[in-house]
Parts: sequence; C-alpha cells; structure tokens
Amino acid sequence: MQTTGTNYGLDELAIEGLAALRGAPLPVRLRLTRDRIPGRVVFTTSFGLEDQAITHAICTAYPGLDIEIVTLDTGRLFPETYDLWAETEERYGRRIPAYAPETRALQDLIADQGINGFLRSIENRQACCGVRKVAPLRRALAGASGWMTGLRAEQSQGRAATPFAAFDPGYGLIKVNPLADWNRQDLAQYVADNAIPYNPLHDRGFPSIGCAPCTRAVRVGEPERAGRWWWENDAKKECGLHLGPKPAPALALQD
Repeated sequence: MQTTGTNYGLDELAIEGLAALRGAPLPVRLRLTRDRIPGRVVFTTSFGLEDQAITHAICTAYPGLDIEIVTLDTGRLFPETYDLWAETEERYGRRIPAYAPETRALQDLIADQGINGFLRSIENRQACCGVRKVAPLRRALAGASGWMTGLRAEQSQGRAATPFAAFDPGYGLIKVNPLADWNRQDLAQYVADNAIPYNPLHDRGFPSIGCAPCTRAVRVGEPERAGRWWWENDAKKECGLHLGPKPAPALALQD
C-alpha cells in the first residue's frame, strides 16, 4: 500500500539530515524530525510511558509544532488507559483523535473466531490485531510522509536493532523512533522530572500495556514485553504494526 508520494532519494536525504538526533534532547529531536520531513508527520500514541514523554515534548517544547498525535482505539483497552487518555487531553489542552476498527470487519472477526478467539492460536491473534490495530493504523497514516513512534531498542530482543529513522516500505514513509537509544531509567526520570501523567498500571508491574485481555504484569527478571501475549512461545511477539521487510536506508544507533 503506497501512502505517500515521497521517493527514495528524498527519503535518504531526510534520514541523513536526522543524524543530529544522536545526543540531542528529546524536544530537539522532534523539531529536527519536523524540519527534515516535508508533509504530514503523524505520531501514534498508545499512552505508554514512552508515548507520554513524546506527547509532553510535542505539546510543550515548541508550541505549534506540526506533528499530529493520534491513537488506535481497539475497543479492548484497559479502563486505566481510557482514563489516562482523558487526563492527557485535559493536561495539554489538545484532542487526541482515535482510529477504530471498521464495524463490518470487527463483526466478521467475532463471528468467525468468537470474542476471545485470539487465545486459541497465533493466527487468530494476528487476525485480531490486524482488524483492531493494523488496519486502523493504515488509515491513520494515509497520505503521511513521516510516522513517529515510541519504540526503544531496549524494549525487547526483537527491537534491539531499532534505528532512529528508516524508510518503511510497508507504509511508504519515513519512520522515526526518537527514543530509540533511551533506557527505562532515562524514560522514567524524564517523566518524573516533568510531572507527566502516566498509566497507574506501570506501578503495578506493567511496563508494556496493550489490550486488557492480552497484557499481564511481568515477573521479576522478565523482559519489558514479556507480559504481552504471554501464552505464546514466539520470542518475537508483535501485533503487526512494526513488522515488515528490513527498511533501507536506516539511521542506526551507532555508526
């Protein structure tokens, strides 16, 4: 699916221009992203700790910074996530629009596999994520030139190679991960220093928060994302938003 008219040459120039992200404070990283990528830039938040840090920087560091903030409402989020959504809008005086599953696709999914059919197989779970998350994301990114996320290399083994910026051929745009090199301690300190609202589930052992039926608290010593789809054995568990062919070119964490 081609979502933007950018070409590889322009994308390469934009990615090279983002080299200054290394070592820069978060607000500067966001401004450089906006300056280097022409057209529409979309930040997708799930209201996790990383996303709250980015939302805070977008809304406070450079007033009027033209980065859209949107979310994906799967219909099965934790009540605490919905409460934080409202609190975040109140704190920053900004509406965060949602992209939800298409009604017919959701009806067909439930008719086919049942309300909790995702528990029965990886294929069922991926189909559920496809309807509730991946399809809405494609609508959110339609026409965009840049996509900003809260991915960090430290989050899981499967995300260890997360670059600062790369061309994403699946969505046809530049994907920017401004927190790629941050560790959990950096993140928690930034949130505390700026009194950023966050999900109380983080204090109850949930470092990574997704849909309520698919997320549990992690045990001592487990990776951050061990609580996601915990009944599956695949170490590279993802919902499908961040999967696809290896993007090129890419701006890695280190030269």
